Amino acid sequence: MACILIMASGITLAGAAEKKTIKMGILQWNDLVCPSLVTKKTMEKFHGYDIEVVEFFEWGIAFATLAKGDVDILMSQMNFVAWDYWTRYNKKLEKLSCSSHGLNQGIVVPSYVPIDSIDELNQHKDKFNQKIIGIEPGAGLMRQTREVIEGYGLDFELVDGSTAAMAASVKSALAKKEWIATIMWTPSWMTQAFDIKFLKDPKSLQQPAQSYYWLGRKGFSKEYPVTREIMAGVFVPLEDNIQMTGYIKEGLSPEEAVDRWLKENPVIQERWMSIGEK
Repeated sequence: MACILIMASGITLAGAAEKKTIKMGILQWNDLVCPSLVTKKTMEKFHGYDIEVVEFFEWGIAFATLAKGDVDILMSQMNFVAWDYWTRYNKKLEKLSCSSHGLNQGIVVPSYVPIDSIDELNQHKDKFNQKIIGIEPGAGLMRQTREVIEGYGLDFELVDGSTAAMAASVKSALAKKEWIATIMWTPSWMTQAFDIKFLKDPKSLQQPAQSYYWLGRKGFSKEYPVTREIMAGVFVPLEDNIQMTGYIKEGLSPEEAVDRWLKENPVIQERWMSIGEK
């Protein structure tokens, strides 16, 4: 059962003269691709927008491009996972609206590894080669993991890298039944594709559930006040995001997964049709 929240109050026809052409940046992780495409399709189908998609594979490049104004909007985890990028560029950006909530992240190991808690890692450090495989060095999740390593006194090195390289390392380790420790977040295609488990955090050093936000280049809200409200009207709860990423796991493309989800939820589309008519 879909549970999309529609928040259309305050939208008027005053913005009818707004431009309908927008450049939307989309970070290429399924938990960001799916809700981004839901908003894109809503704006195009019901409100006549012409949206050009620019794909990104790294937070740093995406945030820098948005700050330069080369794209207009971008959805991202912001209040922790990508906090360092937000801090670096926020004077040239705007937080437009919350688009989803419930992101969790932490240290993971293969399900066949017989430990369940972060405080057990040191007992098996040699099997992990004393390494936790990381992602982009500027990600907030990397900063959190460094704090966790210090807080638990782990005799481990956090290895800088990229999300793609980390995923490849996990895939290789699982195929060989090797021990590997890395960091992940959910919802994510990786947590569905890989047989892994999150380690418990008895000291509660990791961050609580996080939110996703639409971010805009500086001045976007002033230029596109109605567009901003339309975007704020589409909130994708975690369970719906997980459902769409599940379709991708079954073999659908992100576009096909979103189209399937939209087709299965016609009532939601009927509500979206009226956004902006007041």
